[in-house]
Amino acid sequence: MNLENLKATRESYGEKLAELGEKNKDIVVLDADLAGATKTSVFAKKFPERFFDMGISEQDMMSTAAGLSTFGKIPYASTFAMFACGRAYDQIRNSIAYPNLNVKICASHAGITVGEDGATHQMIEDFGLMRGIPNMTVICTSDDTQTKWAVEEISKINGPTYLRLCRLATPTIYDETQKFEIGKGIQIGEGTDACIFATGVVVPEAIKAKEELEKEGINIRVVDIHTIKPIDEELIIKCAKETKKLISIEDHNIIGGLRKCNFRSTIRKMSY
Repeated sequence: MNLENLKATRESYGEKLAELGEKNKDIVVLDADLAGATKTSVFAKKFPERFFDMGISEQDMMSTAAGLSTFGKIPYASTFAMFACGRAYDQIRNSIAYPNLNVKICASHAGITVGEDGATHQMIEDFGLMRGIPNMTVICTSDDTQTKWAVEEISKINGPTYLRLCRLATPTIYDETQKFEIGKGIQIGEGTDACIFATGVVVPEAIKAKEELEKEGINIRVVDIHTIKPIDEELIIKCAKETKKLISIEDHNIIGGLRKCNFRSTIRKMSY
């Protein structure tokens, strides 16, 4: 883990989106007057004819993205997580997910780590809201490498996707040779004393804990659950069988998040 190379996943998103726009002419980007913060401004400068600033009108943005997708476009609709999942929930549920349209909802400033943006912007319910919607894939990336992979990978799958991004700069965990797959977690280490399941911005913190505990003779493993839905049940059950304790951490409400709805329900299957 490179503690000197700090980068926010929203920045990785903006860079990769602009790069992807050169390769795929069907990609269009919509933003709700936050292009500077979500970093879609990078795409806007390169492809102004494929960028649409919808103003402070998130519901309209989601409905417009839905319409564009019916003409073969691949819309990336970006705003803060609070405004995407909160203000535009109805449009995401009924106009995008219900008809299973190919819209990519990329939400920045999720969780409590938005800092000075304040409590009104701390979206800690988005996993629960997006997981509960049929047809929706939910991804939460942990570093620069993983985010750039996810931005491109979601363009290859058909159907609605929610990609959670963070304002806070985090260390680079993975190098360019790391292989990722939607729905498959990444196991870091082979420790059997405990297993920490983590997602997004807290994955580096879990790795730091792993390294500190090793100094005390406690050997644990970390599992990066970058795909919240579909969850990697096989890996969770494997780690539950191989380790003595299971711990989950996330920048999200315990209700409806990684632990409460995904992690625990999967473990229960071990007894059947």
